[in-house]
Amino acid sequence: MKVILNSDVTNLGEEGDICTVAPGYARNFLLPKGLVMEYSERNLASIEERRSEIEARREQKRKDAASVKERLEAEALVISMTAGINGKLFGSVTNATIAEQLAAQGIEVERKRIDVPEHSLKAVGTYKVRVKLYADEEALLVVQVVASNAQELEEKRSRLAGAAGQMKPSKEETPEAAEGSADAPEGDQESDQTSLDPEVIAMQQALEEEAAQEDADRSSPE
Repeated sequence: MKVILNSDVTNLGEEGDICTVAPGYARNFLLPKGLVMEYSERNLASIEERRSEIEARREQKRKDAASVKERLEAEALVISMTAGINGKLFGSVTNATIAEQLAAQGIEVERKRIDVPEHSLKAVGTYKVRVKLYADEEALLVVQVVASNAQELEEKRSRLAGAAGQMKPSKEETPEAAEGSADAPEGDQESDQTSLDPEVIAMQQALEEEAAQEDADRSSPE
């Protein structure tokens, strides 16, 4: 079915364009919403009378898109999310998340125009996100995802590193000691292992189990 666009329609065209669409799409969606009108000589003449106004609006849209592109590419968008000790996020950053953050800065962009790599960002880091603007104009937005609980994570990593350090021998084993250790009965070797500080071992195990649980929580369906 041939129609004339009354306004811009994503993935279809701009105001004043002539398009061919499925009859059902036109009758059930486009026509009831006033987005298009049926193609006819009368309607075509009506559009041509408004052609200068339509072109003026298109020019303004191009200028607006250039302005938005400049703002998007001027600086990185920083988004804070709760993360685990391994840097993976609890939740994810989607195009809706980015659209909300941009709106808070006074930049209005439809979320469907924001192309997030693999549909969502799931770990802290720096990413490049394409934002489709007007016509073929695009902006490359840098998104920095940071951990909102960074201090807590740093403390956990420090405790884990400290626990790992305490579990290592305080001095290098001499060849004689190593030989003696190798010749020692199995029961004596087990005794050496159990002589490590139980609190240190417990701390390391707890932190490792916490990291494993964080991974399990993120991998489960939302």
